[in-house]
Amino acid sequence: MDGVLGQLPQKAKEKHAENKKFFARLRKKPPKNLDYVMQELHEGEFARTDCLTCANCCKTTGPLFTNADIERISKFFRQKPQQFIDTYLRLDEDNDYVLQEVPCSFLGVDNYCSIYDVRPKACREFPHTDRKKFQQISNLTLKNVAICPAAFNIVEEMKKRIGI
Repeated sequence: MDGVLGQLPQKAKEKHAENKKFFARLRKKPPKNLDYVMQELHEGEFARTDCLTCANCCKTTGPLFTNADIERISKFFRQKPQQFIDTYLRLDEDNDYVLQEVPCSFLGVDNYCSIYDVRPKACREFPHTDRKKFQQISNLTLKNVAICPAAFNIVEEMKKRIGI
């Protein structure tokens, strides 16, 4: 997995212009069956991919924490929300709560998440490749292909399958 992760940013950079053009065409004219195709590609890729061998998302980026996430996780820790915020989070330039630092404080050396059952919505949905109206999150997907090998593979397969 380390070899794949080491090459991923460069491979994503090489494909960036091609992917950007593809997503621009996809936004203008999404196929009627896009959600179905994306669900199929997502399920197929994650049947082959074990996130526990990677966890690059947790090691290199941090999720946004919604108020609902903060309430749920602070309750899990038996803390007041403000105490959770003070301990783990900061406000970013967009005034969103994010982790104070990466890798994620909740990631264990075994790549398991210590708050998996109450993890933020952004973590539960990452890399967002099975989301409805997928064409609307192309900018996010362009970033995620450089972080997540599964997202990279899904986009490459999607280009072959849809071929806009």
